[in-house]
Amino acid sequence: MSTIERFATNTRMSGAVTCGGQVFLSGQVPSDLDVPVTEQTRQVLDKIDALLAQAGSDRSHLLTAQIWLKDIGRDFAAMNSVWEAWLPEGCAPARATVQAELARPGVLVEIMVVAESV
Repeated sequence: MSTIERFATNTRMSGAVTCGGQVFLSGQVPSDLDVPVTEQTRQVLDKIDALLAQAGSDRSHLLTAQIWLKDIGRDFAAMNSVWEAWLPEGCAPARATVQAELARPGVLVEIMVVAESV
């Protein structure tokens, strides 16, 4: 049986869970909602970096990513410009991006990833 570790846990969810050599992150949203999608994406990716480090991984070990955008027509290219600058060359995960009504009105992007533990 694999050991399960939980990080950044509250009564509702964990920010990250490790099990079986993988790190599962919950969906991450920006802290500052009064900025454009490029800045919101940077904030989300900073949170992902911190959680991955806490759980013993990093962005070069991403396996999958799920990205939700409030307005995919308006924000897809801008979000991708930040994502592509953040992602190490040759480390692109399997990924899906969809448009969705997000939890709060000001949230423009939410990202959830799975990575390999290192």
